[in-house]
Amino acid sequence: MSAVADVSMPNAFVAGRTTLAPENAALIERRAAVLGPAYRLMYEEPLHLVRGEGAWLYDETGRAYLDAYNNVTSLGHCHPRVVEAIARQAGILATHTRYLHTLILDYAERLVATFPAELSQVMFTCTGSEANDLALRIAKARTGGTGIIVTENAYHGVTEAVAAFSPSLGTGVDLGIAVRTVPAPESYHAGKTDVGEAFRRDVEAAIADLRRHGLKPALLIVDTLFTSDGVLPGPAGFLAGAVAAIRAAGGLFVADEVQPGFGRSGEAMWGFQRHGVVPDLVTLGKPMGNGQPIAGVVMRPEVVESFGRTSRYFNTFGGNAVSCAAAMAVLEAIETEGLQRNALETGRHLLDGIAGLAERHEVIGDVRGAGLFIGAEFVTDRGTRAPDRARTARVVNAMRDRGVLISISGRNHNVLKIRPPLVFSRENADLFVSVLDDALVATA
Repeated sequence: MSAVADVSMPNAFVAGRTTLAPENAALIERRAAVLGPAYRLMYEEPLHLVRGEGAWLYDETGRAYLDAYNNVTSLGHCHPRVVEAIARQAGILATHTRYLHTLILDYAERLVATFPAELSQVMFTCTGSEANDLALRIAKARTGGTGIIVTENAYHGVTEAVAAFSPSLGTGVDLGIAVRTVPAPESYHAGKTDVGEAFRRDVEAAIADLRRHGLKPALLIVDTLFTSDGVLPGPAGFLAGAVAAIRAAGGLFVADEVQPGFGRSGEAMWGFQRHGVVPDLVTLGKPMGNGQPIAGVVMRPEVVESFGRTSRYFNTFGGNAVSCAAAMAVLEAIETEGLQRNALETGRHLLDGIAGLAERHEVIGDVRGAGLFIGAEFVTDRGTRAPDRARTARVVNAMRDRGVLISISGRNHNVLKIRPPLVFSRENADLFVSVLDDALVATA
């Protein structure tokens, strides 16, 4: 069973395939003994990290690695504004939402002000998984339905309910009986097909199948950059038809902004805004507190009304004062340090650099992205566009060996998933392109 799970996770360390330094081999043995068998490590040779700063991570020897993957610390590692906010608030008050305190209100008001006016309320959790779990509960209460529609390689979290509609977790995790998957809107493989129209038809077919089995649709949930499906940003606007279809069926549209949100696309603060739609619920997670546990669900008041009338919601740590202070610092940094504009401009520079490599390296079949979220799809043949999973893995590990960290996405595990922090500079981007070029040559 463990071998199947290892294969289903792209870019995973597999014991016995690589000779490790004795001290790291000992750490892996300790992990296995005390943390159990379910955890996975990234890269053929796992990293032992001891500190981070900005776009850089450092291992136990002091070697620096350019982090172009970890969006949990969306502002970069140990951002001074966030570190100071956490330390200051931890010395004043750290309590939950059953007491009155002003910071949670100040932050909630500032957060919802970044959304369309229809989305005016927020509930806080600790993780994106919890946020999606809560969104599901709210959707079921609002619609009376149980049916869930997701894309074929979606990832939305790890609670039991949410893992059941996260097919990217692999065949070792069963999908729920009320879950239907639809193909992701892949423009690169669509030919002359209108991807928006095709996605709408696929969602309508899933709705019909749910009804055929006596199940009422509750929600369509998508990561608005379709990151686990291979980073599928465009064309902007293609979501509108599918959103209309789920609403016509009595369901809700949930935008999972855990990865696309907080200015990452450069074009907008939230990924759904690129598509000209206003969701019923928006879920937030990892980047919200730059690593401090805070997440949430932003929603239309009418959508949550029935849930709030019939259910009590309480999360001991969701919305605690220290996490709200961190989250406020994140918003302030994005707004005052021009990080959304940096995502747009540096992201475009990085995208252009990778596209330039595609002119010399036939393995790169497609380069696509929005802001500081880029996917480069590897193919064995540009004519057939057949996936080259093996080369993708070799390049990722060759870049790791050269001091640059990325990972893999897509149902065929053949897309470089490039997701730098919002503080990524043009110099960082140039280094990334240079190292990617070297890795492509070395793995040819």
